Amino acid sequence: MQKASLTIRKPDDWHVHLRDGAMLEAVAASTAKTFGRAIVMPNLSPPVTTVTAAEAYRQRILQALPPEPGFTPLITAYLTDASDPAELERGFNAGVLTACKLYPANATTNSAAGVTAINGITPVFETLERIGMPLLIHGEVTDPAIDIFDREAVFIERHLEPLVKRHPGLKVVFEHITTADAADFVANGPATLAATITPHHLHINRNALFQGGLRPDMYCLPVAKRELHRIALRAAATSGNPKFFLGTDSAPHGRGAKESACGCAGIFCAPHALESYATAFEQENALDKLEGFASEFGPRFYGLPLNEGSITLVREPQSVPERLQLADGSGGPVALVPFHAGETLPWRIAA
Repeated sequence: MQKASLTIRKPDDWHVHLRDGAMLEAVAASTAKTFGRAIVMPNLSPPVTTVTAAEAYRQRILQALPPEPGFTPLITAYLTDASDPAELERGFNAGVLTACKLYPANATTNSAAGVTAINGITPVFETLERIGMPLLIHGEVTDPAIDIFDREAVFIERHLEPLVKRHPGLKVVFEHITTADAADFVANGPATLAATITPHHLHINRNALFQGGLRPDMYCLPVAKRELHRIALRAAATSGNPKFFLGTDSAPHGRGAKESACGCAGIFCAPHALESYATAFEQENALDKLEGFASEFGPRFYGLPLNEGSITLVREPQSVPERLQLADGSGGPVALVPFHAGETLPWRIAA
């Protein structure tokens, strides 16, 4: 018998891009309306690399939201070849920085200033390991000789497995995993290793990029992979294994950036993220596992308290619009295409 409603503890998003400026003002509420906390990515221009920049960004996020939204942004530091371990420790101890984000240089949007040689920032890893500050990793190699669909698997072999062995006490989140290789590596790895899984990688495989023509709104990094990998991700997300938890990787871009000669990577899934996850979990007969994945496993890995309060999903068809017109701070419209655009989801968040 199908459930008519589902109530779970207030969830968190452990990987989101809120952007900055007009885009931040347009999209922040889409995340804050559903999630109690969110790990906010630091790949701005310029990136968030210092405690001062992190404090300022957190204030801009809060200013973009209605008063008392009940939402806490958790700010991350963008690692570069020149990152100062003492600055990171200061930010973590002050409660300004929650984690550090490692982008291999040129792996994704605004990652040009990322790390060029992972072994070159060993003092950073040693500091994070010592103080218990999580390291969040975009796990793809950027070697042009490696096929784009293999870059995650090769990253595990070349970089992640050696890193985890060298620093056994380092807490690592393998972000937005897309392959069976990653799911197996995390599941069989140490307790200090976890992973986030997006809603779109539970629903689409790489065919989505080309259905009916080139589909820029299905282009993200890491790119969606073969169907066998989507199946493996669904198995991991719905397994009840606390190493896997919710991270939307919601990454909005305006139409000009998506529909261009070199379209930007990113899927804007924040507006219907929880409904999307619930749909996938129900399809796997695992609705009873959604609360752990969405609301419990992430904070426990980060060493944070579980949220108070709850959120209820009701079984009520919801038509996802083809396009959203979201107002920025000046009242101007920002046009965005949401994930599941034009589809009907079986769940809706209760008022």
